[in-house]
Amino acid sequence: MSELAAYCEDLARRARAAARTLATAAETQKNQWLEKTAAALDSHADEILRANERDLAAAWSSGLSSAQIDRLQLSTDRLQTAATGLREIAALPDPVGRVLDSSVRPNGLRLRKVGVPLGVIFFIYESRPNVTLDAAGLCVKSGNAIILRGGSEALQSNRALVGIIQRGLGEVGLPTDAVQLVADSDRAAVGHLLRMNQWIDLAIPRGGEDLIRRVAEEARMPVLKHYKGNCHVYVDQSADLKMAERIVINAKCQRPGVCNAAESLLVHQTVADSFLPALAEALRQRGVELRGCEQTRRLVSDAKPATDEDYAAEYLDLIMSVRVVADLDEAIDHIARYGSQHSDAIVTNDQAAARRFTAEVDSSAVLVNTSTRFNDGYEFGLGAEIGISTDKFHARGPCGLQELTSYKYIVYGNGQVRE
Repeated sequence: MSELAAYCEDLARRARAAARTLATAAETQKNQWLEKTAAALDSHADEILRANERDLAAAWSSGLSSAQIDRLQLSTDRLQTAATGLREIAALPDPVGRVLDSSVRPNGLRLRKVGVPLGVIFFIYESRPNVTLDAAGLCVKSGNAIILRGGSEALQSNRALVGIIQRGLGEVGLPTDAVQLVADSDRAAVGHLLRMNQWIDLAIPRGGEDLIRRVAEEARMPVLKHYKGNCHVYVDQSADLKMAERIVINAKCQRPGVCNAAESLLVHQTVADSFLPALAEALRQRGVELRGCEQTRRLVSDAKPATDEDYAAEYLDLIMSVRVVADLDEAIDHIARYGSQHSDAIVTNDQAAARRFTAEVDSSAVLVNTSTRFNDGYEFGLGAEIGISTDKFHARGPCGLQELTSYKYIVYGNGQVRE
């Protein structure tokens, strides 16, 4: 066995041992750790931000895009948001031990269906060191150990954060191995860990499509994932166009480098003439490049021609595809063909159109008269999320505490035997 493989196996074995202890930890103990870690983000903010500055300096010199830099950057505000998320997780009910269902059989057997942790989570992600805190908080609260494999571009930030996390675990009497960081930047470490299904119960990749496809292909354990976020906003013929403009600008521009940012705009043909030129100007002022169909380019002179690849793209940048559609049917068909089943929105004052859109668009979140940016664990009241799944087993949409648990049946008898 190579030195790297032995290192990875040691991480996985230690995580498994920690998971056994964590599975029976008291809710008060887990919440104490969450509160302590949230407070430490404030008291150790300077230490964390200095580490992040070292990552940012290396990122600029390596030529990362502005969107990638934004995902990597921490700030006092982002640390405060992360601390709020940890406190919200602490305030949520413990999913471990919750009774999901109960019944008594005719022979007197009493059955209970009870929530239990999944076990050990291997979490592979790029940039966004604030996600380290979300993932650790959700896993510890749900009784799971986690092995974190962040991108090399965020290694200094993640080391600082995991150091704070582990100190807090030790201080409240929880196993420090419940949260571990893969400190070796060799990409082969991911492959080793993906083969360790005897120790690891679930892999969660969060990053670019190439990373997620690699994990899905190599993992010997289940994978919770979405490949990309080609999110749509459809502006219907009955839409309040001022509202639609605000929604599109927010969905595209607030944070263009995240998976729930809108990449595609569909506009009903009856409102295109009055809506698109003004919207294009507002987007132009924010640096957005439009790539559109023939009718779009007739209305927006600087829009580039859109290809099939554009309509299917997750840009993660200030670029947006635009298509004028004949009606709601064509909008739904377009989303079915090019979408990624992530987040899709309709802007409309027609309740029948909204009902059809929400029923027929098969995505993890379908939104009416609001931004795709709300498909997010924090915004959905989950405290945080470890990722968004577009699969249908076993979880879909933002994944929080409930999605990091399974269940088992507990059966009580008084001597019954099966005839």
